Amino acid sequence: MEALGTLYLVLLPLVLGAALIEGLWLSRTRPEGYDWKEWATSVADLAGRRLLAFIPYSLATPIFAWAYDHRLFTPSLGTVGGVLLLFVSLEFFYYWFHRASHTVRWFWNTHSVHHSPNRFNLAAAYRLGWLGKFSGATIFFTPMALLGFEPVTILSALFLNLLYQFWIHADWIPKLGVLEYVLNTPSAHRVHHARNPEYLDANFGGVLIVFDRLFGTYVAERADLPCEYGLVTPVTTYNPIRINVEPWIGMAKDVAGARSLGEAWNYMFGPPGWRPDGQGLTTRELRARAAMT
Repeated sequence: MEALGTLYLVLLPLVLGAALIEGLWLSRTRPEGYDWKEWATSVADLAGRRLLAFIPYSLATPIFAWAYDHRLFTPSLGTVGGVLLLFVSLEFFYYWFHRASHTVRWFWNTHSVHHSPNRFNLAAAYRLGWLGKFSGATIFFTPMALLGFEPVTILSALFLNLLYQFWIHADWIPKLGVLEYVLNTPSAHRVHHARNPEYLDANFGGVLIVFDRLFGTYVAERADLPCEYGLVTPVTTYNPIRINVEPWIGMAKDVAGARSLGEAWNYMFGPPGWRPDGQGLTTRELRARAAMT
């Protein structure tokens, strides 16, 4: 874990520097300029997340420990097979973790912070939300501990996975030809961040895009349909506290006003935007409305 912390400290200035250089370049080359307030919000989100990292609490920690104590194998990272198993299994479980982060409101509350920027740029990559430990989303990677990977190894691999995704948060990198069939690219990730009904809930991969193709969630970027970024209901504040906390407050209010246990459950674990009258803002409902226009 110490080595991971050192790597983080080494790479953080490079990531922040790259986003800053991109911002300076875009501010000079685009008529609309660059939203520096949005950039500052992402930096503030990163700073807050690092401060909260010192809180020794995670819903997933005891579950990870139990799974590793009952591991089925002990793969070696000194072999090609062990490294390949680590990579493929992480990609597989990351896909389902990421998909649930969009389709289950409990997990979306934290992940929505990452999708809150109304512009798509490198700074958006490190706006990840503060309450991931509370939501317990990393439980999705528990099967990797059962396969015999130490929790610190899993978290290190996840860190590298997210590091790869930094460069794909760019709207100026074109499609990459045959790589689009295998890798998660800037084009695929632009679709993932778009709020257009046609693009919602698509392209959940980390490094690879193959699981999206296998499970039917791949959507290609279309030249005739420019991506519109941000949440379905666009965020209008630059306050990182509000951006992080308001989704949870909204859910709590909905649960408090629920008329049954079933409604309360759906408000918490149903799709984001669910309403009992079927007139909410779920992906299915938004697509149905778009088809009628």
